[in-house]
Amino acid sequence: MRLLSLSKYLIFLTFLTIISTSIKAEEESVDIWKKDTKKEESTNVPIEEESNQKIEIKKEKKNQEIISTDIKIGEGGQSDEPERKIFGIFDPQENNFDLAMWSNTKGEDIKSIFKRINKIKLSRTAEDIFVNTIMTYSYLPQDMSDEEFLDLKISWLIKNDKIDLLENFLNKNNNFKGKKKIIQYLVDKNIAKADLKEGCKKSEFIGKEIKDPYLEKFKIYCLIFNDKKNEAQLIFDLLREQNLSDKFFDNKINFLLGINETTDSNIKDDNLLNFYLSSITTPNFSYEPNEKTNRYIWEYLNASNLLKVDDLKDKEKIKNLEIAANNNSYDKIKIFEIYKKIQFDINTLINADGIYQSLDGIEGRALIFQRFLLSDNSENKIKLLFLLKDLFKKDNLSNVFSKFLSDKLKELNKDEIPESYAKVVEKNIISEQEYKLGKIKFDDKVLHRSRVVRYYTEKGTPKQKSQKNLNNVYKKIKKNKKYFFSAKDLALIESLKVDGFSIPEGIKYEDISKKYSIPQNLLKLTKNKESGLLALKFVEIIGEDEMSELDPETVYFIVHILNRAGLKRFRNEVLTRALPLRS
Repeated sequence: MRLLSLSKYLIFLTFLTIISTSIKAEEESVDIWKKDTKKEESTNVPIEEESNQKIEIKKEKKNQEIISTDIKIGEGGQSDEPERKIFGIFDPQENNFDLAMWSNTKGEDIKSIFKRINKIKLSRTAEDIFVNTIMTYSYLPQDMSDEEFLDLKISWLIKNDKIDLLENFLNKNNNFKGKKKIIQYLVDKNIAKADLKEGCKKSEFIGKEIKDPYLEKFKIYCLIFNDKKNEAQLIFDLLREQNLSDKFFDNKINFLLGINETTDSNIKDDNLLNFYLSSITTPNFSYEPNEKTNRYIWEYLNASNLLKVDDLKDKEKIKNLEIAANNNSYDKIKIFEIYKKIQFDINTLINADGIYQSLDGIEGRALIFQRFLLSDNSENKIKLLFLLKDLFKKDNLSNVFSKFLSDKLKELNKDEIPESYAKVVEKNIISEQEYKLGKIKFDDKVLHRSRVVRYYTEKGTPKQKSQKNLNNVYKKIKKNKKYFFSAKDLALIESLKVDGFSIPEGIKYEDISKKYSIPQNLLKLTKNKESGLLALKFVEIIGEDEMSELDPETVYFIVHILNRAGLKRFRNEVLTRALPLRS
């Protein structure tokens, strides 16, 4: 996006000041940067005018962006109102938004929809729209602080391990609340892999201008790890001079630098870096995690092979490992390896179906699992697998078993699966294939599958050529007296009309549209210019489904409202994924 420089911005405001002083005293002065309190005035501001507001992104000599932009409002840059800060990754115009995309939306509405979306495993389409919406530079919603708004976004990115987006956000935005949370997450993800060589390389993504004690401590260790002790010593001394170090860290680093011959055996688990330093400096290191242990510590222990069950009678330790696996902090396969080691006599294994109920949860699951391994009959295997599913569900450990269940069901010979089990087997198989759009198969007998769609699926397709395709396809379908003009056809035609195409007179799309209902709550958001919330509403509607899986009526009203809101980029994405027939 072309951005106004600060000087141009000030000149513009000065120009406004000069104009305002020349107006008659009885006339009321207008500040175009301030939000009007009158409804009728705020709703009459064209979207185009709002979208023309530009942001200045200052650049360093090496063109590195420092994007924590402060925008001052009011005459001549002077105002009693606080500075308006914006954060993000994407230029608003990239997604047909403007800086005020959240300005008319209540903070409580944003919090509520984030809470609902957090419970959904978003499809590729829904996630693309979600990410592009929340990571666009914008002003804040009503009654919401930058800390609250940023925390919603950052928490989602961390929860879904969007490392690349977090790195990008960190390098593009300076001085924001929540920076420490991102830095610690990225550092911890590197340490948790127990591959410090790669982890130290990865830490270099953070620009040198970003200073944080946790990150500096990690960099000091990385310099020692890479045998650059002199450099490590310099940074370490500076950290201590600034009172940003602590007794525990000093003790460990002095030992690693060779200044002290010994170090204490204290194990500190308040964060992963301290825990890691404890593990590499403590002889015969031993640590028993529990349900409250930080998930990154679990991941590190797992990756470092520091979690071993020497005593199979230690049910408390096994239980903690099961909970960790259920929370994705411990390798689920290792749970089944533990089950395999628990010993049962041959009589107990033979009569497992009748005995498991008298055992505790761990032994019951282990017994049925071993009985499953010994079974050579498909029907018996299915029965035992679903019995195991119930046992895991009973102790709230379903996540440990779902992938294992799916894998084992896939291994079964389809011809040997009893008909009574066919549907339940299919339902419990998890599809792991990444969603792919596939090659388009054009069909000029159906409007929304015809070559006309190339205008949206193939960038650079000439408008004149697409208009010709539209006219030719219409001539073909006009000859078919039984042709049904579908909701998807309507979505395409309305979009073409918005994009300046000439629609054949025979297509009475306005009359056809009357038979489809459009959600009034979404239309209200469009009129209110709540484009950010509107986009999140569509994310919620699409949810786990891909666009090709949605019914035609839903596709139509999504496209219709996106057209009304001027969100063409998202509309094009919907059209591209929902309309064509693909192989």
